[in-house]
Amino acid sequence: EVQLVESGGGLVQAGGSLRLSCAASGFSFDNYALAWFRQRPGKEREGVICLSRLEGSIYYEDSVKGRFTISSDNGNKMIYLYMTSLKPEDTAVYYCAVEDFSFCPSSGKAIDFTSWGQGTQVIVSS
Repeated sequence: EVQLVESGGGLVQAGGSLRLSCAASGFSFDNYALAWFRQRPGKEREGVICLSRLEGSIYYEDSVKGRFTISSDNGNKMIYLYMTSLKPEDTAVYYCAVEDFSFCPSSGKAIDFTSWGQGTQVIVSS
C-alpha cells in the first residue's frame, strides 16, 4: 500500500524559503512519477512540478519556474519540494502525489494521480 506523509509547511514571509518533505512507502521510486500539487484558497488542486526517473523534472505551473525544485532521496524514500522567493500567491495546501508511470503525465491534472498525502499548509505573508 502506497503511503505518503508531508511535512515542513508553515508561515513564512514573502521572499523566504521552505523545504517540504514527503515520506513515502509501499512502492519503488524507479517506476513511479513523483509530483507536488497545491490547492490555493478557493481554487482547484493544481499541479506544480513532477519528477520521473526517465525524464527528470517538469513544471506544471509556470509561476514557480526558477523558484521551486523537486528532488527525491530514493534510499530514504523521501520526496522534497524546495521553494524559494516565496510569494503570497504561493499560499496553499501542498500535496505530494505519486503514480505508477515511467513519465510524468503532461496534463498536470490531479486526476492522473491516485496516491496522495494529507497535505501541508504553507502561508506566505506579505
